[in-house]
Amino acid sequence: MIRTSKVRPELVGPLLSALLLLTGCGVHQQLTTAKAQPAASPEAVSRMAEGVEVAKQADGKPRAIGLFEQAVRADAGLWEAHYDLGILYADAGNLAAAERELGQAAALAPNAEDVAIALSEVRRRRRDPASAIDALDQFVKTHPEASMAPVALMTALREGGKVDAAIELAHRLLVRRAHDPFVLSELALSHLERDEIDTAEILIQEALKADAKSAVAERTAGLVALKKGDDALAFRHFAKATDLDPNDTTARLNIGTVLLQAGVYDRALEQFRAVHEAEPDDIPATLGLSAARRGLAKKDDAAALGEVEKLLKAVLEREPDNLAASFNLGVLYADYLKRPAEAGTLFRRFLDQAPKSHPARAEAERWLSAQSVPAPAAAAPTTPPPVPAKPAGKPAANTKK
Repeated sequence: MIRTSKVRPELVGPLLSALLLLTGCGVHQQLTTAKAQPAASPEAVSRMAEGVEVAKQADGKPRAIGLFEQAVRADAGLWEAHYDLGILYADAGNLAAAERELGQAAALAPNAEDVAIALSEVRRRRRDPASAIDALDQFVKTHPEASMAPVALMTALREGGKVDAAIELAHRLLVRRAHDPFVLSELALSHLERDEIDTAEILIQEALKADAKSAVAERTAGLVALKKGDDALAFRHFAKATDLDPNDTTARLNIGTVLLQAGVYDRALEQFRAVHEAEPDDIPATLGLSAARRGLAKKDDAAALGEVEKLLKAVLEREPDNLAASFNLGVLYADYLKRPAEAGTLFRRFLDQAPKSHPARAEAERWLSAQSVPAPAAAAPTTPPPVPAKPAGKPAANTKK
């Protein structure tokens, strides 16, 4: 479940300040020029200002969502309200509503860089890479001076399978931004996709020289170390990334994965739980949390095993074809909860979907054979295996790049 990057552009970051909202201006980090709009509705501005303050309170975000919903109903042309509502929806895991609101904000403020980045990130989280690329491609073409949108586009291109295009974009950016740690880090990840480890290592060293306090560069250095098989060095880089940026959920997820693979379940649980609480819809975090929880549970701990079952079912509700969840839930039923009929159903589903090269196929086939149940024929190896090899008695986890 190692994850290479996650843009997440201020999806839990600062909302617009009430003072600037009252003057009709945003406080986004990059370009924020919007289309000329009529004067904002005083009622809408009042709801927005209240929503900003409520969102800062502990457990205040659900009420803040209601206030921003009132604001957009009072004034549908207020792009800041749509943007902030989209951010809050995304933070709550309601990605469909987040995409709707951010799309409205993008239509009203086509020059707002943060809006374009946030819309692309929500589409990435909805596993729609083509639309994620579309959200940024035109913006970058029409705003060559943009700061972070080109880097976010590189990520979207790489994760959408367009590695060559990502590398080409990076080279163009480096002409103007020769020592930019964000560009160098993303370029290193693109070369890792090609298994060009030496090139990636040179690039990430340059990124660290350019900015020794870059959490993104440290996180990427950890991924390079993992690719080289040095888990200890990778752990140190990921830990430093979280020290530099405590909100870096990708680094936390990767720390949890390294700990999980080492069998340090209690510490892995802490990392996965932190990510899961910040992003309830994050599937790798949910899988990691279930794996760590199961690793700590005794076979007679009904409450803990019930929690694991609930987490894995939640993944399958969102992604019915998630191989890691099918396999892990099958193991839970077979080895822990002693529900062989349900285990058999899940293992057969897993074998129907998994390519022949999948490392967990053999374990599922052995279990079905021991139950005198014929295993389905192997699927054609059209996709890389998303589950690393794990014995049936240990948790498996999803690989995500």
